[in-house]
Amino acid sequence: MEQFEINRFLKLDLFGLDASFTNSSLFMVLAVVLIVGFLSFAMGGRALIPNRLQSVAELAYEFIANMVYDNTGKDGMKYFPFVFTLFIFVLVLNLLGMMPYSFTVTSHIVVTFALAALVFVVVTGIGFARHGLGFLKLFKPEGLPLALVPIIVPIEVISFLIRPISLSVRLFANMMAGHTLLKVFAGFIVSLGMFGGIVPLIATVAFTGLEFLVAFLQAMIFSVLTCIYLNDAINMHDHH
Repeated sequence: MEQFEINRFLKLDLFGLDASFTNSSLFMVLAVVLIVGFLSFAMGGRALIPNRLQSVAELAYEFIANMVYDNTGKDGMKYFPFVFTLFIFVLVLNLLGMMPYSFTVTSHIVVTFALAALVFVVVTGIGFARHGLGFLKLFKPEGLPLALVPIIVPIEVISFLIRPISLSVRLFANMMAGHTLLKVFAGFIVSLGMFGGIVPLIATVAFTGLEFLVAFLQAMIFSVLTCIYLNDAINMHDHH
């Protein structure tokens, strides 16, 4: 489990809070630098016939643009930069974690929870900004009989408040479980030696491929759910 250890590089104390620069911070900074560098470089030429890098950047852009449009409609497109940033950030952090001797930032619940809490605050803010107190109608579906209000409303409120938890745990648990599994199989290869280690070696290669898929899927699921929550805030109960 040492791969999940947080190591402090630069000790910082902010008003009693530990704000040290750690390996986790380093990989987040690295992710931002890579993303900005890649997108600036890929889109720098802005060729009509895109090269490979530009194609990748455009594919990512279109993929998220379609996701936002399909889930939130035309009104939601103004929040595209937010969803796109989240998707790329989570994806790159997940993929960086697949590199040997690297650190998987998203395998820490504190990071995934901070991202999920950000989504929650933004969505709730948008909801109240657009609908005022009318946003609270989200917790009372239209046409709900009065007798059911005391039962349904608390359930709706709890499910709304639980969103950041479910959003963050899903990402963190998947990343942590996958990396732990890879490490266990890799350990088998070493301990079983040259011949006995063939089966775990094949399994490790297969699982590594699967982990890359999971890295992408988890970033996608995180973004899709963000879009669904945004849709609640923008269009309220139109989609029911």
